[in-house]
This record gives sequence, structure tokens and C-alpha cells, in this order.
Amino acid sequence: MAKRDYYEILGISRTASAEEIKKAYRRKAKELHPDRNGNNPEAEAQFKEVNEAYEALKDPQKRAAYDRFGHAAFEGGMGGGGSRGGGGFGHADFASAFSDVFDDLFGDFMGSRGGGRQRASRGSDLRHNLTITLEEAYSGLQKTIKVRSAVTCTACQGTGAASGAEPQHCPTCSGMGRVRAQQGFFTVERTCPTCAGLGQIVNDPCRECGGAGRVEKERALSVNIPAGVESGTRIRLSGEGEAGLRGGPPGDLYIFLDVARHPLFERDGINLFCRVPVKMTTAALGGDIEVPTIDGGRSRVKIPAGSQSGRQMRLRGKGMPALRGGAVGDMFIELAVETPVNLTPRQKELLREFERESESQDNSPESASFFTKVKQFWESMKG
Repeated sequence: MAKRDYYEILGISRTASAEEIKKAYRRKAKELHPDRNGNNPEAEAQFKEVNEAYEALKDPQKRAAYDRFGHAAFEGGMGGGGSRGGGGFGHADFASAFSDVFDDLFGDFMGSRGGGRQRASRGSDLRHNLTITLEEAYSGLQKTIKVRSAVTCTACQGTGAASGAEPQHCPTCSGMGRVRAQQGFFTVERTCPTCAGLGQIVNDPCRECGGAGRVEKERALSVNIPAGVESGTRIRLSGEGEAGLRGGPPGDLYIFLDVARHPLFERDGINLFCRVPVKMTTAALGGDIEVPTIDGGRSRVKIPAGSQSGRQMRLRGKGMPALRGGAVGDMFIELAVETPVNLTPRQKELLREFERESESQDNSPESASFFTKVKQFWESMKG
């Protein structure tokens, strides 16, 4: 039976680029792989046909020969599928073809692509937790922090080699940082055991860093904390993380802020809440009180006569600034009417006199309403 056209097998045109050929092969190989087509007896033969077509078309010289002479270009073994001589497409060629797609599918995950790039790998990101006061969150500040991390060794300039020597290519992996082993149809890749994936070895290591190219050091960094930050706000300092290996770029430093609890104010977003004790006489007769504000100032608040515990009063624009947008929150005063303690005999007598005077008057409407409901409840239970 006449062999099918290789372009037809892969479903591509004769003008297809090398990338289009690889994509078509990857798609067909996944579709026809025998492991995924157990119920299709023809899948294995079709899978081999696809691999044969890809092996011929991925190589520019073989493709040129096929375009000129067709299948006759490979007579004598090249296109036979089982021959090992005369440049034929045998087991090793199949493994090589499938390895290309394996790299394409899993190369980024396993690090096979550009393994030599690990020679100058990026440094790790760092985290630093910083606690500030509510007043500092209100006004913003410039703060100096101390961070201990790995920095580039100045003695060897990050190369890890002493006396200005340059690291050498690893002879095991030829500088790629990865080594391959053939296992059946697959090429398995792992980190080079000689250079630990760096692609380079240091014959004469630097005495300061022991060949690591980095040393531990404490640094003082200035951090700009904007007004309006909240707990959980993250500030990124680019390039202030750990130094990279073999002269690679440094990582970043992330500062996570925590705003400490305040003895006077509770925060909810951009609003502040302050619980203010009020004397019983002031709550009953009315009056003025002074309350603190987060900027360190004072605000005078008028207490209406007959105010009860839990009553809230708003001071507009006395809250926290928004981190973005320029808005400013409000401050809410919650009154807490305080019952007097440690009374003198005279004070007790005055309160008893007040109680006698108020028996015939409706001075406590909330209390009267509550006990009316209690009486109705008891009567309903009896019924």
C-alpha cells in the first residue's frame, strides 16, 4: 500500500514553518498516543506514522530531500521505521523525535529549557513584619528598618571564585545545569549532581563566601509608609531581597504592616470610634465635654440633656485618611453614662431625695416601658 504524504499525516501545508510542524506533531502525538487509545487497534500504527512524518520534516535537510524526491528520498532505510542503518528512523530516532515534544510540554516545569540560565539565578524574595502605631498610620512616616539577608560578596563580586578567577563550565552537564537519561521512548531529565544545577563549578572558591558568591549581612533600609495604611498592607521594595546566585538579580523585600491596637480609638476602615464615659449628671442635665482626636488635638462636644448610654455622635473629618483617593473618615463618639460610686452620706441622701421626688414623674421612660412589658409577659404566662 502506498505511503501517505507526510504533510497530510500531520495535517499541515507544504509551506508550514518549523514551529507549525512541531505544534501539529504535538497535537497528533497527544491525540494518537497508544496509552490514550486502548480501544483503537489502529492507534499505535497511526502514532508511529505521525512520528515518522515528524522525524522527516523537522530536519531541514531531510525535509528538502522529501520535498524534492518524496518517499523515494528515504529508500534504503531512512523511512523504513525499523532500520538502524543508513540514517534510518529507528528506536533512537523515535525517542529523539518524541523528546522534542516532551521538552515542549514539560521543559519549563523541569527546567530543561535554557538550563544554563540557572548559573545566574534570581535571589529569593524576603518578608519583613513591621508594627506601627495608629498615629503613625494616620500621618504616615519614613522609617528605618534592619534586615539581615544574603548580599553579593564584595571579595569575589558574586562569582564565588577567588583571586578574580572565573567559574568554569561544569564538565558533567556542559554548563546546562541538567543531565538527561534515556528511558524507553522518554528522555528523563534531572539536576546535574556535580554543579547542583548551576552549570558552573568553582575550582578555587572565595574564602569570604566559601564559593557561594553571597554572604549574610544586616542592612539598614529606609521605608516610606504612606498615610492611611491598615493592618495587612504590603509594601514592596524592589531589589532589596536576597542577592542572586552567580551575579543574578536580587529578589524583592515585602514589608507586611500591622497597626497596633490603640488605648482610645477603634478603627473600622477610615472611620474611628471612641467610647467616652459621661457623668450621670452631665447626661441628665446636658453639658459640654472635650474628646481627643487622632491628630493629637481636642474637640468640644455638646451633650444633649437626657442622653443615654450607647448614643453616638459624629465628628466629621476626624477619622483616618484613605490610602488612595484623598477621602477622610469620621470619628464617632459613643456615650457611656457612668453610675457614680464611693458616694458620701450626703450624696446618698440627695439621691434618695431625688428618687422620692421622681416617683410621681416620668423621668425614666425606658425603664417604665421595660417593666410594663415584663408585667404583660407574666400575665400572659398565667393565662
